[in-house]
Amino acid sequence: MNLGPWKSAVIMLLIAPGIPAASAAQSLLLEEIVILGTRQSPTEENLTMREVRESPARDMGEALKRVEGVDIVRKGAIANDLVLRGLQKDNINVLVDGMRLHGACPNRMDSASFHYDFAEVEQVQVFKGPYDLTNPGGMGGTVNAITKRPHAGFGGELSLTHGSYDMVNASAVGSYGGEVGDGLVGYAHKFSGTPNSGDGRFITDIYPRTSANRYRPDALDSRSYLINTAWTKLGWNPGRDSRMELGYSFQDARHVLYPYLLMDAVYDQTHRVNWTFELKDAFSLLDSLKVQAYWDQVDHLMDDNLRESSRPTAVITRPYSMVTDARTDVVGAKLSAALSMAGGTLSGGLDYYKRGWNAVNMRSMYVAGDPYRSLNMIPDASIHDGGFYAQYERPLGERWTIKGGARGDFARARAGSGNAVAAAGTQRDFALASANLQVSVTAAKGLLLYAGLGRGTRLPDQKELFMSIPGTKNTFGYPDLKATHNHEADLGARYSTDRFYVNGSIYYSKVGNFINPLGYRVGAVNNLTFENVNATFWGAESGAQVSLPLHFFVKAGLSYTEARNDTGRRPISEIPPLRGSAALRWDDSTFFVEAVENLTARQDRVDTSLLEAQTANWETTDLKAGVAYRGVSAYAGVSNLFDRHYYGHLSYLRDPFASGQKVPENGRNWYATLAYRF
Repeated sequence: MNLGPWKSAVIMLLIAPGIPAASAAQSLLLEEIVILGTRQSPTEENLTMREVRESPARDMGEALKRVEGVDIVRKGAIANDLVLRGLQKDNINVLVDGMRLHGACPNRMDSASFHYDFAEVEQVQVFKGPYDLTNPGGMGGTVNAITKRPHAGFGGELSLTHGSYDMVNASAVGSYGGEVGDGLVGYAHKFSGTPNSGDGRFITDIYPRTSANRYRPDALDSRSYLINTAWTKLGWNPGRDSRMELGYSFQDARHVLYPYLLMDAVYDQTHRVNWTFELKDAFSLLDSLKVQAYWDQVDHLMDDNLRESSRPTAVITRPYSMVTDARTDVVGAKLSAALSMAGGTLSGGLDYYKRGWNAVNMRSMYVAGDPYRSLNMIPDASIHDGGFYAQYERPLGERWTIKGGARGDFARARAGSGNAVAAAGTQRDFALASANLQVSVTAAKGLLLYAGLGRGTRLPDQKELFMSIPGTKNTFGYPDLKATHNHEADLGARYSTDRFYVNGSIYYSKVGNFINPLGYRVGAVNNLTFENVNATFWGAESGAQVSLPLHFFVKAGLSYTEARNDTGRRPISEIPPLRGSAALRWDDSTFFVEAVENLTARQDRVDTSLLEAQTANWETTDLKAGVAYRGVSAYAGVSNLFDRHYYGHLSYLRDPFASGQKVPENGRNWYATLAYRF
């Protein structure tokens, strides 16, 4: 294989195990190495907030790209959707403090991870594969953001980031923690103009001059987004071993541009409420008992007011030619417990959630002579899911650990009103079973080997079952879709010392009833629906982090996923290509300087039946530096130093609202952050 731009990453990974671990800076990086090597579950990875604070990431998707096996769908300047080992959308769970959170847009304009702010979050857990039994769905993995809680005494954080394209990220958090009670309040503000790509053009300026979907001249460089988020959390400790928390968050996003789609968001308004009660070590055998109840809601309005398609005509008599008003809400409850049994820990629980989703679409001419007729795009549909699980973990001697469990779910999907696909009251019932077995062994000092076998499942969602959008691009759901199940095997190894960490893993999945887009043409009408197919996913990941003499650190990673539609005998669409990075950092605990090389290979495995196009390989260079003294820190950096013009592979959406154009990545952009913690 011609390594080309991959030389630096490959060499970095090859030489890392042979580098002597001499005296190094006693910085946070050393603590991260210890956590990665000795405290982290083999199937779990964590994103540190240090990495987020030092980066120009605008949302959680951009931040999580630093984790091997994680990629994003690029839609615009923000709201990028998460992809985990080639799986996205409802194939993975995206949670906040264990709460289910979904966007309202039928084409995921507002992804779940868009609806919370960095300043709320303390840690992000990434579980790869079907090994999370505590939550329904997520047959390919789970991403769970854990929000901050107050520490003892008074505390606070202030942060201000300014960067290219008039980008501003500002936040303030204040808290107080006492023995009996505590509280936290926070506010964040985000704003940005329209970024430029490496060719000097706005990322909105991607449409041909003859396209009705192009932005109007005065909208090309308009505001890309304006987001305000406020949140609070109150805690009460009624006893030494008990705790109750109540949290609320509200996010208001306005004027969010999505060149990836044919419309833009007028607004997104999100409410989240979460209540928990936890009891620990209250009884002789019971280690913990936790009760959780939550509710969240997203209101989403989008239209094409900023596009040429909304210019007034005889039939376009409103400020838009099409508009979608969508709402989703989730209400849920969980009961979980853990107890000591036979030298191990037995844990289990019950849970329930109800997900509602309604989307009404209007266009200037669905039906001749009847402009702006309302269409039940997603017909007020709901999913109810009740489940239970049990898992057991036990050490076998000093070296071996075994963990296994099972989960069952009973669910119902129901259309509340009707459209051309489903009549009011149409419903489907599902019974799902998940299970896994994981074994790990400490083969030598610092060397951990692990293996896992798992089965994960997920329901078809309301869009895949009941959606209807008639027209020359006729898009519709398929009410007879079956639930997807993933049978996966994972093998991995991890070796660590106090100043060195390296891991590697491979996985192989047979996915039955994978829900795949199906496109076909009848006369002048393009049709898009969904079908169940059998698919195979496999891939590998590797990462290394090492401290060197003279306060230097090296970090590198590689990840690859390949997927095949076994039924259709062609590649699965929207699979990210081989990707890696290599970083060299000097850090003496007060000052740091870092250079990062990001590399992505060509993707030529595409589904031509869906008109998916290949993307070229690319490489970019990032530089950053900073200083931290007591509670004050300052960071500055530049991404895409050489102003490379390139496209991520996941930058093009198919019908029904495909723009037909790829969204380029940002060109050279700088940023600077000033923060204070007390």
